[in-house]
Amino acid sequence: MLIRIVRMTFLAEKTDEFLAIFESSKDKIKAFDGCNHVELLQDFNQPNVYSTYSLWDSEEHLNQYRRSELFGQVWPATKSLFAAKPETWSYRQV
Repeated sequence: MLIRIVRMTFLAEKTDEFLAIFESSKDKIKAFDGCNHVELLQDFNQPNVYSTYSLWDSEEHLNQYRRSELFGQVWPATKSLFAAKPETWSYRQV
């Protein structure tokens, strides 16, 4: 299992736009082959900083999603709202 965390800092005035994008796409992402879980976390002290936490069967499943039409729609729309470069981490349980 691959655990993927993506930390994103948004322009403060664009967070509502991001939340709308996430709300409209989260179930589609969850339904993607190999995705077991997707959730959104908000930084406790910085309300314009969010992280997605997702669980994937494998790195290949994550990469298939990243090559998908869905990702091609969601990511550019999300990226346009950033105030800083996103940070990403991939983990496995030990």
